[in-house]
Amino acid sequence: MQRAIHIREERRRKWKKEGERSTWQNLSMVGVLGWLIVTPTVLGVFVGRLLDQKFDTGILFSGALILFGIALGSYLAWLRITKE
Repeated sequence: MQRAIHIREERRRKWKKEGERSTWQNLSMVGVLGWLIVTPTVLGVFVGRLLDQKFDTGILFSGALILFGIALGSYLAWLRITKE
């Protein structure tokens, strides 16, 4: 709890010192977050399709790797958001 309060106060001091982020910085953050989620998901699709064709398993690997890609991308985006 103490750490969360300290982080919030530090962010408030930084905001008062530097001001609001520009529109371009906010748009670039949205773009980065989008790529962080999309890239692992698309890789999951390609690798899953390759494995499904090789082992003739229908959509088993594709579905599992898509979900894994979404989870991994969401986790990476969450790490990026908390870092900023």
